[in-house]
Order: sequence, then structure tokens, then C-alpha cells
Amino acid sequence: MENSFEALITSYIENKVGISENFLSNELANSLKQNLLALNQQNLLIVAGTGNSEVITYDNAVRSDSIYWLDKKHNNEFENAFFVQIEAFIAYLNESCFTGITGYEFHYSLYEKGDFYLQHFDQFQNNPSRKYSMISYLNDNWQPEDGGELLIHQENNNQKISPTQGKTVFFKSDELLHEVLVTQNTRMSITGWLKCD
Repeated sequence: MENSFEALITSYIENKVGISENFLSNELANSLKQNLLALNQQNLLIVAGTGNSEVITYDNAVRSDSIYWLDKKHNNEFENAFFVQIEAFIAYLNESCFTGITGYEFHYSLYEKGDFYLQHFDQFQNNPSRKYSMISYLNDNWQPEDGGELLIHQENNNQKISPTQGKTVFFKSDELLHEVLVTQNTRMSITGWLKCD
């Protein structure tokens, strides 16, 4: 587990974008994916908006995915296993990099064919608590023609990241403009933020 943590941190230090190809085990990624698909079948996902609870807007010309917030109150074994891993990473990050992270929030994201999310930052103007963004992908057998890449805009080095299963991406929430390109296949992830509340 620490190897995947170190991969995230080292690549973040080198390029402002941390990437671990195997942050989630294949077993956990498959279980989370099946849970997400079951929630979707039960019509429990909601249309994603932009902004926070104080100022939120819904515009499918900007963002067209659906989400479901993870919560320990659900007492779902797979979500809880994900939280255990996130908490271990936070402890490792705080100890090795003195980041002072005190909390987190995560949701499932489901993009159907044709969905996208235009360029944005992840930190709210009216609330700076989100410090780092993390995205863990749940898509096995993802092919280049499926699209749906995460495009991170950097001054000299735009990065296009394929949403392949098990991969996790990590970056500062207020620092990097990014977008989700149009997907040609069902695209699933867990997206969230490490916070200093």
C-alpha cells in the first residue's frame, strides 16, 4: 500500500500531478464498480452541479455526469474499505509532507456516452477547505477510442490521463485547471477532496 502512496507523492512533486496506476486493487475496484452500478439501477444517483451547498448551479452544457456521495453511515463494506485506504494515505501524507489534512469527502461519478465536464478548478471561491483532489477510476478494459480522458492544463505540459481501472490521480484543488473530455463509453470513478476544515 505504501508503494502506491509513494508513487502518488513522488509524481506529484515532480509534475504537480500524482499518478498511481494501482492505488485500488482490482478486487476493490470491481466491488466499488458493482456497487455504483447497483445504485444507478436503483435511481439513487443525482444530477451533478457546480458550486457548493451555499451556491450551486445545474447546467448540463458545463457538466453532464451523475453522482452519489459516499458516507460511512451507509455502512457499505466496499465504501468502508475505500475509506480505510484514504485514511491511511492521509496519515502517510501528513506524516511525510506535513500537509495538515483533517478530513475528506468523496462521491461516485458516472458519465454515460456523450457526457463531459468543461474546464474548472476544484476549490470554491467562497470556501478554501478543499486542498487536494483525488480521482480513482473503475473502468476495466478501457480503450483509447472510449475517450473520457482527464485533461489537466499546465503552462508547458498539458496532461491527458486515461481513466483506467485502479488508477488514482492526485493534485492541488486550487492550482490546476482540468476537464473531463467527452466519453464514448460508460465511465465510472470515485472523485473527492482532501480537506483542511
